[in-house]
Amino acid sequence: MNDINNILAQSEFSREDIVCLLSLEGEEKTLLFRKAAEVKAVNTGSEVYFRGLVEFSNVCGKNCYYCGIRKDNDEVKRYNLSDEEILAAARFAWENQYGSLVLQSGELASPAFADRVENLLREIKKLSNGELGITISLGEQSPEVYRRWFEAGAHRYLLRIESSTPELYRKIHPNDELHDFDTRLACLRSLKETGYQTGTGVMIGLPFQTLENLADDLFFFKTFDIDMVGMGPYLEHAETPLYSYRETLMPLQQRFDLSLKMVAVLRLLMPDINIAAATALQAIDPLGREKAVKVGANVIMPNITPGLYRNDYALYQNKPCVDEEPEQCKGCLDARIALAEGEIGYGKWGDSKHFHKRVKASSR
Repeated sequence: MNDINNILAQSEFSREDIVCLLSLEGEEKTLLFRKAAEVKAVNTGSEVYFRGLVEFSNVCGKNCYYCGIRKDNDEVKRYNLSDEEILAAARFAWENQYGSLVLQSGELASPAFADRVENLLREIKKLSNGELGITISLGEQSPEVYRRWFEAGAHRYLLRIESSTPELYRKIHPNDELHDFDTRLACLRSLKETGYQTGTGVMIGLPFQTLENLADDLFFFKTFDIDMVGMGPYLEHAETPLYSYRETLMPLQQRFDLSLKMVAVLRLLMPDINIAAATALQAIDPLGREKAVKVGANVIMPNITPGLYRNDYALYQNKPCVDEEPEQCKGCLDARIALAEGEIGYGKWGDSKHFHKRVKASSR
């Protein structure tokens, strides 16, 4: 116990320290969670920021081995929201004081897609009088497209690395030019250079993954000086190549606990970044997102995609809240965040404090 207290008292951590923290159970795990909650309270406070999530299309040009909407999955019912449906969802977020919106879709890279997203961003800014913050998560694009979308109004971008270990990355993606580790890194650098608040993340509990890999992921976030992180448990999908390894996976509850420990340790490593409470946590535990908020997360993404389409954006199986409409989610989350001893920062963008500090430091 003394060793754990000594580690938790540090401001810098070694790889061995991180692996130790990720291994904690029982009372020692409680100490970690308590310390992370204290660090969060000091650095980001009790406010939790909403990002109204619009999953506007499940059409994807990629074939990632873990993903249920991968291009070669013929069992998926494909959909593509109309511009009017997307803008209606954005108006809902604005009128309900969500503060920010997330536009997410399967990954496409074409001039038509770039033009459409640029137009949507401008329209969202217009309908909300510039008041709605916008995060986008639309995969790998050229620096020029990133710049166009930034100038059109997006100011945060989430591009998950999924694993910062090149060997593991290659095991969970096809080995071709469309799924190249170095390209993913180059895109993350391009996003930072463009001026986005840059976010990334990983899956926790993947086949072949070790605690050392996860410790390296946490150090990757810190070394890359990332502004926001979205990470959660790996949940298998029957129509994916990785499903054949399901017997090798740690039990769901272990993946859940390890995900909470990753959130808590990241809060210790990077006290002032934004950390999202992943929806995948709720697929394992009905209070999964709230538990993540208690141990370090400060962003939550209520799904405001029209209910008709939610079940078809199935990156993994047993996705929660697929039968609810946006209005139902809002009332539910008010109560849930209060249970997690947080308060919702209504009408606020909830930008990453780390981002502003990073930009200020680089301009000196």
